Amino acid sequence: MVSALAVKHEVPVAGASLEVDDVSHHFDIDGKPLPVLDRVSLNARPGEFVALLGPSGCGKSTLLRLVAGLEPPRSGRLLEDGRPITGPNPSRVVVFQDPTLFPWRTVWKNVALGLEAQGIIKSERHRVDAALQLVGLSGFANAYPHQLSGGMAQRVSLARALVNDPDILILDEPLGKLDSLTRLSMQTEIVSLWQRNGFTTLLVTHDVEEALFLAQRVVVFSERPAKLKADIPVDLPYPRHRGDPVLADLRRQILGLLGLDATW
Repeated sequence: MVSALAVKHEVPVAGASLEVDDVSHHFDIDGKPLPVLDRVSLNARPGEFVALLGPSGCGKSTLLRLVAGLEPPRSGRLLEDGRPITGPNPSRVVVFQDPTLFPWRTVWKNVALGLEAQGIIKSERHRVDAALQLVGLSGFANAYPHQLSGGMAQRVSLARALVNDPDILILDEPLGKLDSLTRLSMQTEIVSLWQRNGFTTLLVTHDVEEALFLAQRVVVFSERPAKLKADIPVDLPYPRHRGDPVLADLRRQILGLLGLDATW
């Protein structure tokens, strides 16, 4: 298991810049528009880790789909390094809540999918081995998904993303289905992977503490259709300690923005 304690240097800058410029989006349901994003604008610097928080169903995951290029926005624009995002690209990789591994393929072959799709697996096999080593699963290359724990399966999903050497890593509640102890361990691993690789990271989570532990900035959205309520810097070095009073103050502030401060 990779430990963030072993990585204390500054994060290398290897990712892409991301610009979300005045983006609105809606779905057509029964012939009527259902607004989900309302003139959202935000930026991420190359190599920055940004977390998105907001009420369930407000439009956070929809924004991630637009960033990934899985569908175009109804209005506004999205730019990667100043270039319009017009569709999916290996430079932007999504890790979902469900690892979605193919049960008939070994761990190695699941991780190799992206390289196979690009037709470069023969010359780039070493990248699969490197990705598995990075997430601590070199010894499980020939295992099948049913032989893995939930945390291990999610690490395979991360390796499958990392093998593409992404400029932007998009995390859509990747730890939401894990037990609490595994989730804490995986949070540390994600920080370590980000520090080692320096990709720009966009995370959607419903866990305020998780957002503060992982991200350099936390963006808070309103109820649907999502509008930007706050963009909060988390100016703390890594590794972070969950009992830090600064994190406690930020947690109270964010819960207040979400209307949950009475529970604190």
